[in-house]
Formats: sequence, C-alpha cells, structure tokens
Amino acid sequence: MEGFDLRKLVVDSAKCTGCGTCEEVCSAFYYKAADKEKSAIRVSSNDDGGRTATVCDQCGSCKDMCSVMALDTAANGVVRLNKKICVGCLICVGECLRDHMRCHDDLPTPFKCCACGLCAKQCPSGALSVSETQQEEKQFA
Repeated sequence: MEGFDLRKLVVDSAKCTGCGTCEEVCSAFYYKAADKEKSAIRVSSNDDGGRTATVCDQCGSCKDMCSVMALDTAANGVVRLNKKICVGCLICVGECLRDHMRCHDDLPTPFKCCACGLCAKQCPSGALSVSETQQEEKQFA
C-alpha cells in the first residue's frame, strides 16, 4: 500500500499572541487588501480569554452541500473551491460545521483556507505551521 500526504494548517494556541499578522498576510496575498474580513484565517478569543487563530481543518462538510460540485478534495487532502464553477449561492458557508468557509460582500464567491502556508511563514510567534501527515491509501476490492 502506498501512502499520500494530507496537508492542513495547524494552530498552536499556546503560542498565538493574537497579533493578526496571519489575517493581514492572507487578505493581502489573495485579495490585495489589508482587510481581515477577506482572510481565510481569523483571530478570535479562545475559551481561556486569550486570542488564537482559527482556520479550516479540511473536514469536507462544505463540499457535500454544493449543488454544482464546485468544491472537491485535492490529492493532498485540501478542500478547494473552483471559482469558475461556483454560482455564489453561499450554501457552503451556511452549512460549514465550524464556520471556516468565509464570504465577503465585495467578493462573488466564498473562500476558505487552502493550507498554502503563507501565514505560517510570517507568523512572528511560530503559532502556525503546515502539517503534512502520511496516510495509507485505501484499497478497494
């Protein structure tokens, strides 16, 4: 059996200072705007009163709701949105179990984290990293 890598962004809440650099990097790169509302990663309060980043864990629940099949899972496990197919209905945003699918009034389609790792490279506290875990490929009889 061969394996394949699953890629996702991981947050170490103990290291997160809530500075917002990750939000700025994400929105600046993808939307050329310093607008945290256009960031796929969000800094928010956590249970102990501190601040932490939250990001898509690539669970795939959003793609099950897409009537035009604009969401799929890449070979590396990242759930991605095909903006050419997406009709902008935002059902995936409403159905995301963890509120990780995002939308903005200025944008015609929703967006989510694609585990690119740009935010991790710029995180001053080292709270973000990209995890690539080896998974065994399932064989079907």
